[in-house]
Amino acid sequence: MLAVVLTLGALLIAFLGSGVWIGLGLGATGTAMLALFRDIPLDKLLAQYTWNILTTQELLSLPMFIVMGEILFRTRLSQSLFNGLAPWASLLPGRLLHVNVFGSTIFAAISGSSAATTQVVGRISLTELERRGYGKSIAVGSLAGAGTLGFLIPPSNIMIIYGVLGDVSVLKMFMAGVVPGILLAGCFMAWIMIQATLNPALVPHDETSRRATWGERFHALRDLAPVLLLIVAILGSMYTGIATPSESAAVGVLGAALIAHFQGGLTRQSLRDIAMGAVQTCAMIALILLGASILASAAAFLGIPRAISTWVTAFELAPLALIAVLIVLYLVIGCFLDGFSMMVLTLPIVLPIVKAAGFDPIWFGIFLVIVIEMAQITPPVGFNLFMLQGLTGLELGRIARYALPYLTIMILFVFLLLAAPDLVLWLPNRLTTGAG
Repeated sequence: MLAVVLTLGALLIAFLGSGVWIGLGLGATGTAMLALFRDIPLDKLLAQYTWNILTTQELLSLPMFIVMGEILFRTRLSQSLFNGLAPWASLLPGRLLHVNVFGSTIFAAISGSSAATTQVVGRISLTELERRGYGKSIAVGSLAGAGTLGFLIPPSNIMIIYGVLGDVSVLKMFMAGVVPGILLAGCFMAWIMIQATLNPALVPHDETSRRATWGERFHALRDLAPVLLLIVAILGSMYTGIATPSESAAVGVLGAALIAHFQGGLTRQSLRDIAMGAVQTCAMIALILLGASILASAAAFLGIPRAISTWVTAFELAPLALIAVLIVLYLVIGCFLDGFSMMVLTLPIVLPIVKAAGFDPIWFGIFLVIVIEMAQITPPVGFNLFMLQGLTGLELGRIARYALPYLTIMILFVFLLLAAPDLVLWLPNRLTTGAG
């Protein structure tokens, strides 16, 4: 077995280090392992894998949410979001800095993508915050942290992937992310208020940052109304049982298209950009899923997950120690792979281990989403850092330094969820009770 594991590691390093697409590298590694260690008809097996993974029922919602995110990304929604949130954010210490967290939380509830959330909110908020004199470190850092909420707050593309690969209800995963997502956003806002209180120089006191009147706040609700209605339509249709996740994704696409139309954003060029962006994203995810499926199946054929699970179980790690080890493991992997690749590459091996340790697979799914969020803001392969670098022109290391407090908050938050698992499981358990 040692020779099999070493060969697997060597092939992965060789393929991924060669610069080929990650999906192709994973698939090629799995194919090579089967060719080397098993005498089976690979042509028929690979064809079956391709058909099975790309026709999975639960994946139907993924392209829809991607299209919805592209529509909102390429229309005037981000400007409306800032205009609607800014007067309300002025109530809190740190004032407009909270727009990063509020905006990311709201956009996460309609996009499902961390990178898209960071890009859309950042395009408007960073420019406005810089123009009004807010400290760059706290403005960029808060967006780096809050942008990761795109994965945790439903509907989430990466939760759909976890549900498919881990054989877990996607709807329950969505419900499990609601309370942690809101609490984590609250933790980010608390840190902003602490920073603004300890260092008032980060928050300007000029006329452009004055506190809004209550009349201005209620008037600003007009800008928030379309996006809030869209959130209610998507999540409400799912949680009330009116629509499945796939059907609610279609509701989201229709709602986003209507918002874009009434805002005058559906031009011929924008429709072309939406279509191309959605196709490219879907193709990338499909290729990664296919390659990971081939690799995971090859590993299962060779008994690698079972062997590693037995080996780790033999250490009899306490739950706290196991979670600490997994956090370190994923932070290291996150330095080299994106979130989707991290999940599909490690899940077949890690999930049996955590199940054997007594962790609920839904709880572990939320844990995994959060540590993948951490990887979004750790260099050198931190997608949110890349997005912010493109928006600000700052060095990657400097952005990572600004994001470090929010990374620390997420690490501590994981241990909070470990101490109080009902924060994750309360809503999914209510769904099960209600169905019963």
